[in-house]
Amino acid sequence: MTTQTAFPPYGRLLTKLTAIGPYLRQQQSKEGAFFFDCLASCISAKKEPDEREFWGWWLELNASDKGGYEYRYFFGRYNSAGEWVEDKVPAKHSDAVLKTLNDFYLKLTKALDENFELSVAAASDLKEAVLGDND
Repeated sequence: MTTQTAFPPYGRLLTKLTAIGPYLRQQQSKEGAFFFDCLASCISAKKEPDEREFWGWWLELNASDKGGYEYRYFFGRYNSAGEWVEDKVPAKHSDAVLKTLNDFYLKLTKALDENFELSVAAASDLKEAVLGDND
């Protein structure tokens, strides 16, 4: 007999994940799969607001059959069309991008653990460094 993790209702998860800050994109999330992103550093503030592009990250959080959640994250450019393009973040923007990602990850893991006793782990196919390993 297998045991299965009981996930809280989707609405309750949305409420707690929204409270973390401006990262959750509800329109791109669904039951068992959440999408977060952060426009961490403006590429050119001289452009009109609706034409600006940003360096940042996005993170996909998916329910795991092992219980809890698995994440994958990516770095890149949020273009003027409102789409993420995976790309290497230039050195002068990388500190801001990494800081926002690490700050978010701590808030995410704390919220899921304290509110629901759910774990967060790196997906087995994660291409980037595992988050939270710099303790």
